[in-house]
Amino acid sequence: MTKIQKIIFKYENIPRILFPQVQRQRSHIAAANPEDVCPYEGSLQDARPYSEVPGPKSLPILGNTWRLLPIIGQYEISDVAKLSGLFYKEYGKIVKLSGLMGRPDLLFVYDPDEIEKVYREEGPTPYRPSMPCLVKYKSVVRKDFFGDLPGVVGVHGEPWREFRTKVQKPILQLQTVKKYIEPIEDVTNYFIQRMLEMKDKNNEMPDDFDNEIHKWALECIGRVALDVRLGCLHPHLSPNSEPQKIIDAAKYALRNVAILELKFPFWRYFPTTIWTKYVNNMNYFIEICTKYIDEAMGRLKVKESHNEKDLSLVERILAKEPNPKTASILALDLILVGIDTISMAVCSILYQLATRPEQQEKLYEELKRLIPDPNVPLNVRLLDEMVFLKAFVKEVFRVYSTVIGNGRTLQKDTVIKGYKIPKGVQVVFPTLITGSMEEYVSNPKEFMPERWMSKNGEYRIHPFASLPYGYGARMCLGRRFADLEIQILLAKLIRSYKLEYFHQPLEYKVTFMYAPEGELKFRVTKRED
Repeated sequence: MTKIQKIIFKYENIPRILFPQVQRQRSHIAAANPEDVCPYEGSLQDARPYSEVPGPKSLPILGNTWRLLPIIGQYEISDVAKLSGLFYKEYGKIVKLSGLMGRPDLLFVYDPDEIEKVYREEGPTPYRPSMPCLVKYKSVVRKDFFGDLPGVVGVHGEPWREFRTKVQKPILQLQTVKKYIEPIEDVTNYFIQRMLEMKDKNNEMPDDFDNEIHKWALECIGRVALDVRLGCLHPHLSPNSEPQKIIDAAKYALRNVAILELKFPFWRYFPTTIWTKYVNNMNYFIEICTKYIDEAMGRLKVKESHNEKDLSLVERILAKEPNPKTASILALDLILVGIDTISMAVCSILYQLATRPEQQEKLYEELKRLIPDPNVPLNVRLLDEMVFLKAFVKEVFRVYSTVIGNGRTLQKDTVIKGYKIPKGVQVVFPTLITGSMEEYVSNPKEFMPERWMSKNGEYRIHPFASLPYGYGARMCLGRRFADLEIQILLAKLIRSYKLEYFHQPLEYKVTFMYAPEGELKFRVTKRED
């Protein structure tokens, strides 16, 4: 079950808000009064005890950890998404998973009204369920490097707030993001050319096309976070090349977090094999980020203009912050959580486009109308007007949420669904389930991007039912760049090419993200306008 927590919360550190907000059903929960320390205090004494919250029973000694152990367990790590659905069907809208080896209890909440209450009542430094292995790495193993600059991933309280304050202005400003339309479009144009070159005799992508998508994602992130083209899209990239080693390190760091935290946590007491490799991979990230940020600092020193409008994102941070480690640590966090999450999101979106030809044609018609000449460079106006594209992505994430849930660690005793939930419990919001509950979403079984385009309330969707990227102060800093990268790729690819899939349907599984498992052998053919 630590797996659940890990898998569920990882994505909350990553790019959130994929695309501008769409009008939703108005919530009937009143905004919180900042002066109210705890709106539930009056009902705490009347609430039912925590011990009565339904959920699977723990065994002596083994607790509930045994359920995901090899041989004797009931579930595999990749079953976590299904497990979340099973909990709801068996126990209802609130489920307690206690007895987790070395971890706090998990409380699954399947009620958007209750989810909204928790979000709206959190203070300026919300606590997300953390990744203990990353916390130990940053605060103990490499305290020599991080010191009082821990970053934003796996960090809480004042240290998190102070670091975020240092970097949030430049990374969230639209004027900064707009500067990257052209460079990300350049990367994407080259990636699409590489797609044409790697097609087989059936015009299909190679078996490992998901790794090619990871290369594109890293090239985009490197351009933003490190101010450099890493060369990820070189046609003859060797397994030992720097870009491929970065991708492999990111995959390992994210996809083994669940194993480190789900099984008996021996790594907390002595260096297990998986823990040792995890530390080595993280050390490699530090080495790479430091190298490129030092190079950016050198370029900045000889740059004639230090006017903000002439500086890149990295240069703005370096020019403002006295310690260059600020930029290095931000880059590390963005790369660590961005490569796999954005890549898996793109894999899912492309698979849905390839298997929904009618929806793909609607997107193509929109793009053809907005961009009659496919060679015309993209700009802010064109991207803003891609309404169906944005709606399609939102619908993919409602039905196949790449992040299967979000959550918070309670900082005070709270009443949820009539139960008194004690401070320290980790509350899980399974957006993959709530986004498809008929009680909160009109026609939830129907894949319908148009629901996100309606402005007259025709389609009902609770504003807190589908939040694949979280809510509030801890929404990912890189969200605007994630928006940009995904939107540019879809616009450039579908405007000129048709995507098809003629193989056995793929099943969605959880590695760290929730995405189709198997070979993405898309057929790519040129469109005749």
